[in-house]
Amino acid sequence: MATSEEFVPVGKIAGVFGIKGWMKVFSFTEPRKNILSYSPLYISLKGEWVEAKVSGGRVQGKGIVISLTDVTDPDQVLPLIGSELAITKDQLKPTENDDFYWTDLTGLEVINLQQEKLGTVEGLLETGAHDVLVVKDKQNKTQRLVPFVMGDIVDKVDLMEGVIQVDWELDY
Repeated sequence: MATSEEFVPVGKIAGVFGIKGWMKVFSFTEPRKNILSYSPLYISLKGEWVEAKVSGGRVQGKGIVISLTDVTDPDQVLPLIGSELAITKDQLKPTENDDFYWTDLTGLEVINLQQEKLGTVEGLLETGAHDVLVVKDKQNKTQRLVPFVMGDIVDKVDLMEGVIQVDWELDY
């Protein structure tokens, strides 16, 4: 069994769909339907990631529905509602030069052009216009929201060094 660091959350089971054990899924992927391209998925059950083979899936209205091989009845879905769905990191497709998975950015140190430490990326927010880094400075107990705009605000992302350099002042 893989460790939790090797898993990337891609969605959450949101409810029952139909009478054959299909389930509504809230997808974290962009676009939402990309969750359908992953098999197997892993379900978080009592703190453990359990492999689940996807037997079907489709876009249904504004949402996503999937079926799993071993789930054939709505009663089997009920205890799964709220459970996270994940994939392993090695299921991720390689990204282009200036494209990054959110999971790769989380935990990176953020510094500005003056080499001042702004904090660590705790997560990202999707605002519509662009993604925003949530940067926490635990030492000074501050949080900054830094727009993730390559070439304008984000100077460089160095995954090997674990650093994101931004054109952002300490007092912003």
